Amino acid sequence: MPKSATPADTAPPPRPQRALSYVKLLTPHLFVPTAERPVRAKVRLLAADTQVMPHSHPWAQVAISTTGVIRLTVDRGTYIAPPSRALWIPPGVEHAVTMVEDADLRTLYFYQPRGRCGPGVPRHEEAAWRQCRVLEVSDLLRALVRELPSTPDDGPTLTPDERTRERHLNALVLGELRRAAAVKLGVDLPHDKRLRHLCEAVLADPTRHETLSAWAQDTGASPRTVARLFRTELASTFTQWRQQVILAKAVSLAAGRMPMGQIAAELGYSPSAFSAMVRKSVGQPPGRFLGAAR
Repeated sequence: MPKSATPADTAPPPRPQRALSYVKLLTPHLFVPTAERPVRAKVRLLAADTQVMPHSHPWAQVAISTTGVIRLTVDRGTYIAPPSRALWIPPGVEHAVTMVEDADLRTLYFYQPRGRCGPGVPRHEEAAWRQCRVLEVSDLLRALVRELPSTPDDGPTLTPDERTRERHLNALVLGELRRAAAVKLGVDLPHDKRLRHLCEAVLADPTRHETLSAWAQDTGASPRTVARLFRTELASTFTQWRQQVILAKAVSLAAGRMPMGQIAAELGYSPSAFSAMVRKSVGQPPGRFLGAAR
């Protein structure tokens, strides 16, 4: 198929997957949010290919990297966030956070009154906050996150002036989160083991194969069976699902300041075909959709 219309037939050879290094949960018991201190912040510099092992909290969380791209993985999906975006994780959701690049990881914990969910939103708006979301990060929100105290509970006690400043910062952070627009940068994942194996292979290297038939060879299932599993498990076609993976990969590359033409080539597209795919998928030209990731 011509490159001007579809991804290139000749994909680049698969790149070897880099090994992850794992770190345990980062002392959440020293940053428990309360009604008096509803937003608590932690800061940690983590190297690329480091993963915070799967865990959950009884409170909500926002993961944001002021430098570097991070990926959130939950049972039924994975989400990519460059520094221009943040990951909202509801209470009780098991998740793992992976550093795609060296990252200045800022973790915010949010107090959630019993039965409530979200950054202090009305009850009729809570449904959207009961699932993981990728959110736009305003310049103000990024600055506020940097200013939040990150002293653990076993560290020096905040002075009265510091507590007052923290309350003001908490209120502003909650307000900015309520205003933050959600971005569709999630990739759904299945329960079926065969399909999960295929999906994880696509996530690792989305340009390794072009057709579903080629990908299906690695699963031991027929292309027809795999196509059926995509419909029943993910309510999607393989092509639609793979485009979400490519969009997430494009965001990651754009965050590293890669030129648009090079991003298209890296993902197996000509510039015009890539532009058409992005416009069709998200209703925006690549420059606008990926510009925020820079």
